[in-house]
Amino acid sequence: MRLLRRNLKTVYWKNYVGKTQIVDSNGLKTGEYAITYSDLYEAKMNVSASRGVASEEMFGISTNYSKVLMTADMNCSIDEHSILWIDTDTSNPYNYVVVQVAKSLNSIAYAVREVNVKEGEPASL
Repeated sequence: MRLLRRNLKTVYWKNYVGKTQIVDSNGLKTGEYAITYSDLYEAKMNVSASRGVASEEMFGISTNYSKVLMTADMNCSIDEHSILWIDTDTSNPYNYVVVQVAKSLNSIAYAVREVNVKEGEPASL
């Protein structure tokens, strides 16, 4: 299955890199960690409308997701720990997380769930 160019939207994402230990003003470890993400990536993908019965069967009935992203780029780096910006500016907090990845012979489908992240909140995985 090939994706029509006119149906593609720009999607932005960052990949999980690791955790960095937080240090206070005296240089002492606080015991807390900050999640670190990669630089911002972007790609054109097919973004489905809100979920429906037909697309739920692709990932299973019990999977909780809002939309499905489709790409023919088999080298796309999005994984289950990525955070995404869909239909919003990247200066805002991210608004989607990946629930599941389904690779086929010619395309990759990503089930994504909408999240409500406020400015300054830590990222959740």
